[in-house]
Amino acid sequence: MIKAILIDDIEQARVTFKKDLEVYAPDVEVIGEAGGVVEGAKLLKNVKPDVLFLDIQMQDGSGFDLLDVLSEISFKIIFITASDAHAIKAFRYAAIDYLMKPVDPDELTSALEKFRKHRINENDKYQLLNDSLKNHNKPNERLALHSQDKIHIVNICDILRCESNVNYTEFHFTNAKKMLVSKTLKEFEDLLTDSGFYRVHQSHLVNTKCIKEFVKVEGGHLIMNDGSMIPVSTRKRPEVMKMLEKL
Repeated sequence: MIKAILIDDIEQARVTFKKDLEVYAPDVEVIGEAGGVVEGAKLLKNVKPDVLFLDIQMQDGSGFDLLDVLSEISFKIIFITASDAHAIKAFRYAAIDYLMKPVDPDELTSALEKFRKHRINENDKYQLLNDSLKNHNKPNERLALHSQDKIHIVNICDILRCESNVNYTEFHFTNAKKMLVSKTLKEFEDLLTDSGFYRVHQSHLVNTKCIKEFVKVEGGHLIMNDGSMIPVSTRKRPEVMKMLEKL
């Protein structure tokens, strides 16, 4: 059985969520629950779960306030939120699971299935989350990437380009290393645009700081610092030329 703790300041929300677990995740046992930050912190000092379902906004503080008082995070955290656009973007940078209220059964099942497959220490991810939340006025400097067997925390400036591979994205780094990640290119375009990345083609997202040349002939293509040639789509060509003029 997976041991879980549920922290949410709305009692009815806890009741509903526990019913969802009974139906969609019968191998999850709720071994404790709390209605706020203070109560939750006391509970976690005495009870160590496998998974913590944590509401973001509560009457006596936020779920992030609770994380700040924990000396170590040795369990999976799945956040539950009604609406918090900035927090959701931070979750995506850190590759941390979250559920929107009302909870979608498919998303709950998916989050738990990932936990069952990869029970790993996620301290680095939560540190990255905290960095993203505390410096929300600045572009993120790091990104969490899920490969087949690990979660990698990478410096965004070390990413040369990203290439679509059906439902996967292949990352190319400035040190010539590559990594295949199980998310679409569109998801990373949304995350990396503010960090100087540009979608020049349906299949290619490039770090504009690593562009060496733009060759205009034969439809147009970019030459990156590593010598790779990246096609520029006909539709994107005028935008790319304007973008390069501003660099």
